Amino acid sequence: MELELLSGIRSPRDLKALPIDQLPKLASEMRFAICNQVRRSGGHLAPNLGVVELSIAMHYVFDFGHDRLLFDVGHQCYPHKLLTGRLPMLDGLRTRQGMSGFPEPRESDYDLFSVGHAGTGISTAVGMARGDTLNGQGWAPENADGRRAVALIGDASIVNGLAMEGLNNAGTLGRQFLVVLNDNGMSIAKPQGAVAAYFDRVRLSHSYGGFKKAAKEIARHIPGGGTLSELYHRMGEMSKAMISEDAWFEKFNLVTVGPIDGHDIPTLIEFLNEAAHFDRPMVLHVKTVKGKGYSFAEGDATRFHSPGAFEVVDRDVAAAGPDTSPDTGGEEKDLVTEGCRVEIKKSGRSFTSAFGDAMLNLMKRDRKVVAATAAMPDGTGISKVMPEFPDRTWDTGICESHAMDMMAGLAKTGWKPFFAVYSTFVQRAFDQAFQEVSLQGLAVRLCLDRAGFVGGDGAVHHGFCDISILSALPDAVICAAMDEPSLIAGLDFMADYDAGLSAIRYPRDNVSERFAEEPCPRFELGKARPLCTVEKPDVAILGYGVMAITGMEVKDELGDEYAVSVYDPRFAKPVDDALLQELLGAGVRVFTIEDHSIKGGFGTQVLEAANRLGLDSRLITVCGMPDGWVYQGGRGEQLAEVGLDPVSIARRIRAVLNGEMEPGSVNTPTIETTGTKPRIEAS
Repeated sequence: MELELLSGIRSPRDLKALPIDQLPKLASEMRFAICNQVRRSGGHLAPNLGVVELSIAMHYVFDFGHDRLLFDVGHQCYPHKLLTGRLPMLDGLRTRQGMSGFPEPRESDYDLFSVGHAGTGISTAVGMARGDTLNGQGWAPENADGRRAVALIGDASIVNGLAMEGLNNAGTLGRQFLVVLNDNGMSIAKPQGAVAAYFDRVRLSHSYGGFKKAAKEIARHIPGGGTLSELYHRMGEMSKAMISEDAWFEKFNLVTVGPIDGHDIPTLIEFLNEAAHFDRPMVLHVKTVKGKGYSFAEGDATRFHSPGAFEVVDRDVAAAGPDTSPDTGGEEKDLVTEGCRVEIKKSGRSFTSAFGDAMLNLMKRDRKVVAATAAMPDGTGISKVMPEFPDRTWDTGICESHAMDMMAGLAKTGWKPFFAVYSTFVQRAFDQAFQEVSLQGLAVRLCLDRAGFVGGDGAVHHGFCDISILSALPDAVICAAMDEPSLIAGLDFMADYDAGLSAIRYPRDNVSERFAEEPCPRFELGKARPLCTVEKPDVAILGYGVMAITGMEVKDELGDEYAVSVYDPRFAKPVDDALLQELLGAGVRVFTIEDHSIKGGFGTQVLEAANRLGLDSRLITVCGMPDGWVYQGGRGEQLAEVGLDPVSIARRIRAVLNGEMEPGSVNTPTIETTGTKPRIEAS
């Protein structure tokens, strides 16, 4: 498909120059551009396909070079980026020199926050609205040049606790404030809970009229609302007719309009124009279809939420795109994918898949084991378990804090709860891990997927601090898996560990087969596993988790230059004191390597143990993620960038053993923080 209109969009100013009747064609081109790129690079597909018209309408009405746009969740930002001049960066999606998959202020003035976690958008928008008002820059009828504030929230992140707190505070704003609820009936998977059920009922029961009778009651609860006539004075005719009867958001003092069709551009523009001139907080409830425009994405929005590279086997999606020709009435018809077969390219067996199988087997063997995830059944592998054990597995929705506390309650009643969660998201439940789990001495088990570098998702999703935050908790045990057999053994260990919180971490990567044919010993608390040892080593490599495999590759790289022993430490807390006494007591230089921050990570735990044992910590060199942000790119590229690839580690070992670098030095490579790609300035 030729991108006739999209190629001319260098800023929203170019969008506003288009007549409304050309916008459906622009939407079709944007969908094609997004799908054609994601099929090659992977990325967030279905959520972005669903917000194309909504993004067009929002930029058509507002001036987000001046007004405030806050995203929640950030992975629905691709159309926004295309409308703000970033089409030339699309072919490098999720790479360092290309377009980030999340809002990124380093990339453009149109992106206000770098956001990859749910629930944050409304609160940050409230803060910016208050700040603009204090600066005398907030929009009001008497200040027509002021800044408006808009929060776009979607993919069921409205059920997140922080989003509720933001709504509660937004209702106290005495100024314009718009929350656009992108309601696609989905999160990453099918949304869970009472709020999701409420929206299901709203989508089924509400039509485009018949809601005027609720306006008077709602007006009484709006700050400064007063009489019905005053409410009508502030609202346009369409919004008056669409005030939601028995609206849930009205309890937060927010006028609620909708639901409206999120793919009807003229209607969206008319409603948004009215909302832009409404001087009180409002929720615009917009109904969209996740994966809109491509039948494979619409039909399996969970699978195509964030797929890897894929191909359309029977008919090539690159040959054409969604049709918006006049004979279809401007409605998109999926020409390309009817009857086609889509295959997501596979590169090997992932840790996530291995975890799903291991949990299924564990739950079959131990009837006291239960499991939960927070909106990530496919992403964590729990989806493999749910069909067989529907009464012992739960998806709480995007509610990590609630899930942790629910696990505590299950532990208190005698069950063995496993919480499958991305490393980057466990941070959101740290208070609960402290108060309701560790302080109570309860055995909750954390399965930390996406630990370390995550590749294309970049800094917002790196699992870089789970060891540092969890190791502070008394009686917590933190272990890591280097391959599938060790993951299985680690889960078995955790099932029997009842003294407190335990965690096992593993990356977004494929499992190594290097030790697959060797017996995997059981996990023993605080005991390392020797992988390859010599009698009098020049250096001992302690590779935490998958970095144990890297340690073996370092040994291969060094060849016969030095005598090298390699260990899989297994535990970051507690570390293997006996091993440290053996190695450091004999004067062996020790290298710790980990895909975690050097601040508070495995290496830090080793240094602290050496100090506690009165051993010479100067013999220890810590290699880990540096004290700086590492942005999107391939996981292998990220490891190499910070010196955690086998060649770089071997080079550092040579430097230490040859006296070119002092033992005890911590690797702190200089990492790129600005990039060389062009930055988009607001016009």
